[in-house]
Amino acid sequence: MGVRLDLSRADGTQIPVRANLSGLTRASLAEALVRADIATPEKARMRAGQIWRWIHNNGATDFDAMTNIDKATRARLAETFDLARPEIAARQVSADGTRKWLIRFAPGVEAECVYIPDVGRAGALCVSSQVGCTLNCRFCHTGTQALVRNLTAAEIVAQVQIARDDLGEWPSDRADRRLSNIVFMGMGEPLYNLDQVAAAIDIVSDNEGLGISRRRITVSTAGVVPELKALGTRTQAMLAISLHATNDALRNELVPLNKHYPLAELMAGIRAYPGLSNARRVTFEYVMLKGVNDTPAEALALVRLLAGIPAKINLIPFNPWPGTAYECSDWATIEAFAAILNRAGYASPIRTPRGRDILAACGQLRTESLKVRASDRRKAAAADVA
Repeated sequence: MGVRLDLSRADGTQIPVRANLSGLTRASLAEALVRADIATPEKARMRAGQIWRWIHNNGATDFDAMTNIDKATRARLAETFDLARPEIAARQVSADGTRKWLIRFAPGVEAECVYIPDVGRAGALCVSSQVGCTLNCRFCHTGTQALVRNLTAAEIVAQVQIARDDLGEWPSDRADRRLSNIVFMGMGEPLYNLDQVAAAIDIVSDNEGLGISRRRITVSTAGVVPELKALGTRTQAMLAISLHATNDALRNELVPLNKHYPLAELMAGIRAYPGLSNARRVTFEYVMLKGVNDTPAEALALVRLLAGIPAKINLIPFNPWPGTAYECSDWATIEAFAAILNRAGYASPIRTPRGRDILAACGQLRTESLKVRASDRRKAAAADVA
């Protein structure tokens, strides 16, 4: 899982063994078929379209299921490529219906994704873009885990496929589907893995495949300002900003990335986000921390900070995790904060905590994956041989 095709080679002689097709865009899939000598250039687009619909619309994990493709071609595909899902290391279901999967992409490389019912049109899948994270946001459990590596487009798409498998939602275009929205709010900073995130969004949003509209795909960032324009241009995804403070001093403490891209720079980047309008508002995420950022003065400062930006503000009651030093604001404090924002004209829903009992709520995702040095891998391999 997660092997990428090198489609830049001119001679086409090197094709990775058993490369997984789930992470290839339509154009890359057609190229791969030509390079594998499975389709001629004239027929590659047609053949890629057939395979694409089987993978992304029907959820096929076996080439033999592709009954509109001749047996000889199916055999060649099975020899060269792969459709297998990564291993589900653990599956948990919350009392409120939230589902969490721990997915093992390779030995020691695991990430979590979460399905949340009754969010968006029907339900949202929170996907991860990295294993671990480099941002070290002080209130986030994921930030206590060092970055292991970026996820590939195939590994991001696999999270959607696994959720669809579990929900029984193939084919993708069924009218009663419960997975209607995708949010990149899981493990990692998506803008530090933009190439793979953009490719995954191209795949997920294709209307002959998984069919999730770009208007129903939201990418959350802590504020990697230099990549904001590229995110909007390349993906047309909805933008969410993990904000949590209204001044640089406090945000430097809560979100250390702010030291590199302070609020004035971040706000300027948001105002320039491609497609920003009242119909495509930015979502600002604001975690409510007792005695830290939850006063009426902070609410008024937030109104001033966002002046002129088409926005809504999600107020997130802090979700505790083992070892945290923070507490959730009192409910009355959160409601008073929301009332100030509402009076200023901002939609400011208070996010209902979901999946807390299985550590699946916002900021609670974390795995035990560790980055292993190449020298340690070589030593382990030598020990296995011995």
